[in-house]
Amino acid sequence: MSQLETAMAILLKTFDKYSGAEGNKGTLSKAELKTMIEKELPSLLKASKNPEDCDKLMKALDHNGDSEVDFNEFVVLVAALTCACHDRSPKK
Repeated sequence: MSQLETAMAILLKTFDKYSGAEGNKGTLSKAELKTMIEKELPSLLKASKNPEDCDKLMKALDHNGDSEVDFNEFVVLVAALTCACHDRSPKK
């Protein structure tokens, strides 16, 4: 597989690793999202001093308002973090 195909497979595998622990295998609950962030993005939590940031992130990601993050919403998180961490955000 190419590097991009490998990255895509890792995204799917990471989402699947944490989704469904509390019910729906196709989504991340708030607790599953928090666990995933703690395990897979530990430097993100270290940079955050506010324990409510996970709640804010969940609300921002949950576009359809079902209190869960589906794979499409998860990919938006990864893309946004990638842009922010590598100074690729749109210039205003």
